[in-house]
Amino acid sequence: MSAATQHPVRTRTITAVTGARSDYGILRPILRRITEEPTLGLDLMVTGMHLSPAFGLTVRGIEADGYPIRDRIDCLLAADTPQAIAHAMGLTVLGFSQAFARQMPDVLLLLGDRTETLAAAVAALPFRIPIVHVHGGEVTEGAIDDAARHCITKLAHLHCVSTREFGDRVIRMGELPERVHVTGAPGLDAIHETPLFTPAEFEREFGVPLDEPPIVVTFHPVTREFEKTERYITSLLDVLAATPQPIVFTYPNADTNGRVIIEAIDRFVRVTPRARAVVSLGSRGYFTLMRHAAAMVGNSSSGLIEAAAFELPVVNIGTRQAGRPQPRNVIQSGYDTVSIQESLQKALDSAFRTSLAGLVNLYGDGQAARRIVEVLRQVDLERIIRKPFYDGPFSQESRHAA
Repeated sequence: MSAATQHPVRTRTITAVTGARSDYGILRPILRRITEEPTLGLDLMVTGMHLSPAFGLTVRGIEADGYPIRDRIDCLLAADTPQAIAHAMGLTVLGFSQAFARQMPDVLLLLGDRTETLAAAVAALPFRIPIVHVHGGEVTEGAIDDAARHCITKLAHLHCVSTREFGDRVIRMGELPERVHVTGAPGLDAIHETPLFTPAEFEREFGVPLDEPPIVVTFHPVTREFEKTERYITSLLDVLAATPQPIVFTYPNADTNGRVIIEAIDRFVRVTPRARAVVSLGSRGYFTLMRHAAAMVGNSSSGLIEAAAFELPVVNIGTRQAGRPQPRNVIQSGYDTVSIQESLQKALDSAFRTSLAGLVNLYGDGQAARRIVEVLRQVDLERIIRKPFYDGPFSQESRHAA
């Protein structure tokens, strides 16, 4: 066939969903590689915390990056009670269904376990939209995100997981082995790709000096124990009040009783001159802070996944991340003040920090986005929409790496 008669390669558009600063930071390396792939197009559906002034209106960062936003689905309510969260989920399903009726995505790219992400998957089901899910197979026993993640796995048609262990779990959930790709965690790609602020730039941007290494605190609601939120954050703040190091808080996610944590942080910062709170740092600011921090304290997945790349000591409090493998930099703590204090003391010990030199990250090598985009480029969309249930065998050979 001559060049003149060759048919051009059909471009498929990947529609990515993002509902929070955290998932957008992880998605960014994938989005960049999609735009560099000539056979793929890209657009975004933006929802959740991105559209809320209370959480920094982080959609502006997406706009600044220049990625095309095809839909903005505003669903976040002022309240954060269980009823309000459930109500918001219903509104989000409705918003996505209306958006899909206007324009069907070729492929829906979903990451993680937020309720907004689950709503997108539910809305996509009757439209028969192919779903590619990133970060499935993980376990976080303390959060309802755990159930949301597994639901998304069963609604998805293709899976890009961060470790072989998680890939095995997805297969045991009945997903075909050839549809499970072990790619690594794309958040690690973001670390390699993101130029950090200098300390002076960071201070100008956020008003937070880095002359002395701070303690970074990222504490989210434990949504399966949300009625204990006030007790949990009070214990943490009691320990921090007796700690001489500077402290930088990042705000929690928009989860049940998240405002209890925000109000407690704001009260603490008002009476503690060495403490600062930042609504949204963005990936560049957050990674810069991790690079210069003395330790991280809280219950964020970033403490288990991204912090290891900085050889940063982490105090992981409570059950929110229970079930995720913990690298050597993580010190597990209970919720009580004695346990938090002892764990923080160990994290701040220079000998412990020294022991982390050469730490190997359990969650990948920083090349996940390349592997994920290759999956997106090659997948047969018509074939994957039908989902047989896989009943085994569950051998080592059944695991598929991209």
